[in-house]
Amino acid sequence: MIRLQDIAERAQVSIMTVSKSLRDAPDISAATKDRIRRLASEMGYVPNSAAQGLRNRRTQLFGLIIPASTDPSFSRISMAIEERAFELGFDLICAHSLNQVAREEHCIRRMLARRVDGLFICPTYRLQSKSDVFDELWNRQVPTVILGHRAPFCPNFASVETEDILGSYKATRHLLQLGHRRIAFLAGNPASPASQERMEGYRRALRESGLDVDDSLVFQAGSTIEEGEKATAQFAQEKTNATAVQAVNDLVAIGAASFLLSQGIKIPEDCSVAGFGNILVSEHFRVPLTTVRQPKHRLGIAAVEVMQKLLQGEMPPVRRLIGDLVIRESTAKPRDGR
Repeated sequence: MIRLQDIAERAQVSIMTVSKSLRDAPDISAATKDRIRRLASEMGYVPNSAAQGLRNRRTQLFGLIIPASTDPSFSRISMAIEERAFELGFDLICAHSLNQVAREEHCIRRMLARRVDGLFICPTYRLQSKSDVFDELWNRQVPTVILGHRAPFCPNFASVETEDILGSYKATRHLLQLGHRRIAFLAGNPASPASQERMEGYRRALRESGLDVDDSLVFQAGSTIEEGEKATAQFAQEKTNATAVQAVNDLVAIGAASFLLSQGIKIPEDCSVAGFGNILVSEHFRVPLTTVRQPKHRLGIAAVEVMQKLLQGEMPPVRRLIGDLVIRESTAKPRDGR
């Protein structure tokens, strides 16, 4: 391993001159800095980030904790965070909570042991109003950005999130404007604020159209394709006479559409289907899916911008970004007499 001493001997300068040159100290001439840096590069010198962290009390590391990288909702957000962090000179350590509270706590404590400069966390939502590990993060003043909505167990942290009520409202309004009056809703995790807001957007659009909110049209689904299929099987058995299905996210919507198609039900001729998220597969599904486009890349960029404020000692306001309705082939007017 090449040391500063090796570079100093080759350049015939002091170790201090080499150190200052590589740190871009103002009291070293530009010519000397350029010569030292070129020589360090030729010799294959790699800075010791751990030693640098001891000097400046920074590790140049961010921690990212998400449910799973296989969830397409997080791929664009994670990429945007990594890209922007890289530009700022930070590396990113990623861990998966798998939506398990105990595993999430373990991931957070591992990140703290690595002395990360800040944490990005998509929380594992639960009904409990307290969390020891989130309380610890707050009390230790660890710069933390919540990816998504804050919850009772993490109420004070900085966050970036989507305007979920408005997005879901837009999807329901679209179905209503097409002429649908009985719209089934496949709901998500009841502990998730995003799921709650998407349900509220659906209810609000119905109320504004003068329609009663019929609880018999609401089915508990979850967040996966398999859960969407299961909830839609129950929906089909109930014979609700619904002409459209709106889902809490695109994966659930794809599960719903897959089940309907397997039963010989045509989309959108027999039943319209709408999702939320605009994940990549939604555009390339057998029937391209009408959905709400989450600004995933912008959410990731906004998260890093919020983190920069935290590192500067500021407490930025909650960042809420608006998603657009994307209309595709899975929604249409209901057929007469259906």
